[in-house]
Amino acid sequence: MSLKSFAAKIFAKNIARKTAQWANRPLETQESVFSELINTASHTIFGKDHNFGTIHNHADFVKHVPIRDYEELKGYVEKMVAGDVDVLWPGKPIYFAKTSGTTSGAKYIPITKESIKCQVEASRNAILNYIDETGNADFVDGKMIFLQGSPELEEKNGVKLGRLSGISAHYVPKYLQKNRLPSWATNCIEDWETKVNTIVDETIDENMTVIAGIPSWVQMYFEKLSTTGNKKVGELFKNFQLFIYGGVNYEPYRAKFENLIGRKVDSIELFPASEGFFAYQNVQTEKGMLLLLNSGIFYEFVKADEFYKEDRERLKLSDVEIGVNYVMIISTNAGLWAYNLGDTVQFISLRPYKIIVSGRIKHFISAFGEHVIAKEVEEAMQLAIKKTDARVNEFTVAPQITPIDEELPYHEWFIEFEKDPTDFEKFIQVLETSLQEQNSYYLDLIEGKILQTLKILPIKVGGFQDYMKSIGKLGGQNKVQRLSNDRKVVEALSVFAKEG
Repeated sequence: MSLKSFAAKIFAKNIARKTAQWANRPLETQESVFSELINTASHTIFGKDHNFGTIHNHADFVKHVPIRDYEELKGYVEKMVAGDVDVLWPGKPIYFAKTSGTTSGAKYIPITKESIKCQVEASRNAILNYIDETGNADFVDGKMIFLQGSPELEEKNGVKLGRLSGISAHYVPKYLQKNRLPSWATNCIEDWETKVNTIVDETIDENMTVIAGIPSWVQMYFEKLSTTGNKKVGELFKNFQLFIYGGVNYEPYRAKFENLIGRKVDSIELFPASEGFFAYQNVQTEKGMLLLLNSGIFYEFVKADEFYKEDRERLKLSDVEIGVNYVMIISTNAGLWAYNLGDTVQFISLRPYKIIVSGRIKHFISAFGEHVIAKEVEEAMQLAIKKTDARVNEFTVAPQITPIDEELPYHEWFIEFEKDPTDFEKFIQVLETSLQEQNSYYLDLIEGKILQTLKILPIKVGGFQDYMKSIGKLGGQNKVQRLSNDRKVVEALSVFAKEG
C-alpha cells in the first residue's frame, strides 16, 4: 500500500464519521441550514424585497418567497451580471455557470465562494465515502480522467464565467494534479470529436484507474479507445477500477459499458448541477443516492402531479414519503431562492434520506393523460435489455398522436441498438408489460383501446451522435432528451433511422 492510499483511507474514515453525524440528524441539519441561509441573505436586495427579517420558519418562507424558475428570477440575475452587489447573496458571485436556456438564450447561474466550496467537498466526499465503504484506495496511485468542458473562462464585470465542469477543473486538489488527465491544452479543445480523439491519444498508454463523465460521452471515448487499441477498455487499462458518472441514468448503458470494458467495474452515481451538488451514491450494493443535507442547500418538495395546481403544497423533508414523484425546490448559498431546478426525484429511503432522479418535470409523455416519466421508460428498457441480451446505445420516446390508416395512437420508441435483441418481439413485449405494470394510467389507455401498444423505430449505429451534432450539442454536458410530449425531437432524429 502506498503512502497516498494509506492517507486516503484515514481521511476517508474521518469524512465518513462526519457524514454520519449530519445524516443521523437530518431534520435538525436542514433547520440549521435554513436559518443560516435566511440570516446571511437578510440584507441583500432579494432579502429586503421578500421580508427576510420576518421569516422565522418554513411557513413564513412559503408566505414571502414564491417558487420561481430561472425566467422568473432572471431580473435579479441580470443585476448581478451587470455588476451589482448584494443582490441574491452578499457581495458578488465568483463565477457564473453559463448554460444554454430553452427560452431566453444563455442562462447565468451564480456560484459563490460558499457554494463552490460545497460543490468541491461533495465531489471529494463521494470518492472518500467509496474508499471507506470498500476499503479500496489503490486507484489513487493511478491516472484519473474527467471528461468535461473547457476550463477556459471568460470574464464579465469582474466575474468569471464558463461551463460548470470547466470551472470545476480549477479546483482539482494539488495532490491529484499529477494524476489528472487529459492535459490542460486538450481540455481546452472545443470541438468534441477532436477532443475525444486527442484524449484517446493521451490516455491509451497510461495507467488509467478512474474515469468520470456523462455515460453517453464516456461511451464515445470507450468506443474510440477500443477501435484505436484493438482491445477491450479493461485490457488497455488493466487497473481501471472506478467509473464515476452523473447527468443521466447509467442502467440503460450498463450492458454496453460492460461489453466495451470486458468486465465489471465499480461505479459511483453523482447528482451535480450548476445550481448545486445534491446527492451521491453512498452504498455500492444499494441503488439511490444520499441527499446532501449539510451542503448549503435547503430542500422543499412538491408532488409532481400537483405542481401546476394553484394550491400546490410545499413540503419539507419531514413531510416526504417513499415512492412519490416530487419536484425538487432548492434555496442555496449561491442565492437561489425557492428555485425550481426542473428535476423530479423519488425517495427510496428515509433513514437516511436517499433519492433517485426520476426525470424532468417538463419531460414526460401525457398526450392522453398517461404521464409517463423517465424513470418508467428507463426501468422498462433495463428489463428488456436484460431479458433479451440486447445492448442499447441510446433511446428516446415520443407519442404518435395521428398515425396513418386510422390506427390507434401509440408511443414510439427510437432506439439505437449496438446489439440487436435475441428476440425482437420479446423485447417489445417486455417493454410494454413493464410500462403497463409501472403506470396504471397507461394500462387503462391500452385496455380502453385509446392507445395501441408501443412501436419501435431502430436508429442506425451512430445516429444519435449524428443527431446531437446536427443540433450543435455533441459532447460536453449535453444529454439526449429521454421523453417528449411532442415530436420535435424525433422528427429531427428520424432522418437517422436504420434502413431496411
